[in-house]
Amino acid sequence: MEITTLTVHELQEKLKNKELTSYEITKAYTDRIAEKEKDVQAFVTDLSENALNQAKEIDAKREKGEVTNELAGIPIGIKDIICTKGVRTTCSSRMLENFIAPYDATVMEKINGENLIDLGKLNMDEFAMGGSTEYSYFKKTRNPWNLNKVPGGSSGGSAAAVAANMVPWALGTDTGGSIRQPASFCGLVGLKPTYGLVSRYGVVAFASSLDQVGPMTKDVTDCAMLLNIIAGHDSKDSTSVDNGDKDYTKSLKADVKGLKIGVPKEYFGEGINPEVKEKLQEAMERYKKLGATVEECSLNIADYALATYYIIACAEASSNLGRFDGIRYGYRTENYTNLKELYRNSRSEGFGAEVKRRIILGTYVLSSGYYDAYYKKAQQVRTLVMQEFAKCFEKYDVLLTPTSPTVAFDIGSKSNNPLEMYLADICTVSVNIAGLPGISIPCGVDKEGMPIGMQLIGSRFSEETLIRTAYTFEQDLKFRENYQPEFKK
Repeated sequence: MEITTLTVHELQEKLKNKELTSYEITKAYTDRIAEKEKDVQAFVTDLSENALNQAKEIDAKREKGEVTNELAGIPIGIKDIICTKGVRTTCSSRMLENFIAPYDATVMEKINGENLIDLGKLNMDEFAMGGSTEYSYFKKTRNPWNLNKVPGGSSGGSAAAVAANMVPWALGTDTGGSIRQPASFCGLVGLKPTYGLVSRYGVVAFASSLDQVGPMTKDVTDCAMLLNIIAGHDSKDSTSVDNGDKDYTKSLKADVKGLKIGVPKEYFGEGINPEVKEKLQEAMERYKKLGATVEECSLNIADYALATYYIIACAEASSNLGRFDGIRYGYRTENYTNLKELYRNSRSEGFGAEVKRRIILGTYVLSSGYYDAYYKKAQQVRTLVMQEFAKCFEKYDVLLTPTSPTVAFDIGSKSNNPLEMYLADICTVSVNIAGLPGISIPCGVDKEGMPIGMQLIGSRFSEETLIRTAYTFEQDLKFRENYQPEFKK
C-alpha cells in the first residue's frame, strides 16, 4: 500500500482502525516531498520537520484519549497567501519574502482546531496574479502529469502538490478561476465556494470582492470534508455570510435523476480545444444516462465577463497593494535619498512585472476622468452578469461548461503574452463576478494524456447540489482509478 496515493477519507479510516499512525502518514508525505520537490517545485516553505514533531504529539494525545476528532493528524498544504502564525507568508513575492505572519487567518484557525498538520506553504503566482504559476518570485512550479507543462495558477503550487501526492489535500484561493483552472490542469477536484461562505480574514487581498478560499482535493468526498472545516460565519470578515451549519458530506449521493443541467452555448465557441469539447460532450451524454436533463441554453452577457473581471480585479488590486510602500512592512529598498524615492524604488524592486502591469491598469481605470468610463461601467455590467445567471437558475439546477478552453500548456509559451494568458480565464471569471459557487472535476484526458476539467456552476449557496452532481459523475467515470500523473520529462 502506497500511503501517499490514498485519499483523505481513506487515511481517516486507517487512522480510525489503527492501521496507521499520524506519524507514519506524515513521514510518508515528508519522504515524498524529499523525493519529488526537486522536480515539481511546489513549496515555498517546507515545514516537514515541524510536521513530524506535531504528528508524534497527536499520536501521543490520541493514545491518551485527549484527541478524538477523526481528522486529527492528517497533513495538509496551504497556499502561501494565507497567513500562518509564526511562518513565512510571502505571496510568492519579493515584497513579502521575509514576512512572518503574526496571526493565523480564520481558515488556519479552523485547520488547527481540527489538529490537521501543516506540511508547508505552497507556491503561487505573485499576489495570486496569473494563470500558470510562472509569475512567482521564487520558482516555476511544474505539472506532475508532464514536467514541461504549467500546473495552472494562481494556486498552481497547491494543485501540483496534491497531484504529485506530496500533500493529501490543500487550500487554494480563487479570484477568477485560480482554484478551478489548476485543478483542471492537474486532474483534481477544485471548489470555489459562494462568496461569503468562507472567511477571507487573514488572506492577503488581491481583489476583495472576488477572492474566496476553497479546497483542492483528489476526489469529491475529500472536497466536501474540507469544505465542512473551512466554511462558516466569521465576525472578523464583514462579507462573511451566516448560512447555518451544514454537513456537506451528506450530499455525497450518486443520484442526479430529475436534475436539470444547462449548457451555455457561449462557452463552447471559438477558442475551445476540440478535444476539450469532445470530452464535455461525452460528459453530457453520461449525465443523460444517469437520469439528468441536459439542455443547451444561453448566457448573453458571457462575452463581456472577461473585460469586466479584469477592470474590477485590477482596480481592487491597485487599491489593496497600496499598503506595500517600503515603510510599514515588507521589502524596503536600500537605494533612496528621499521619501519619494523610497516609495518608488521599494515598489519597483519589490513587485514583479505582472503585478506592476495590473497595478498600472487598475490605477488607470480608477483615475479621474476614467472612473465612470471603465470602473463604474464594469460594476454596472457585473450587475447584468448576476441577473443573467439568476435568470438561468430559474430554469436549471446546474450549469455545465469547460473549466479551461485548453489543457495545460507548455512552460514559457504564454508568459510573455499577457493577453493570451488572460484569455485562459474566459470560462471561470464570470462565476467570481457573480459571487457564485463553481467546481471543477476531471472528465477525461486528451491524446497526450493531459487531464481535462469540467466546470459545474450553481446558484448562490448551492454547494450541496454541486457536490452531489460532481460526486455522481465521479463515481460513474472513476477517473482516479484509470489515470495517474506520469512525471513525464
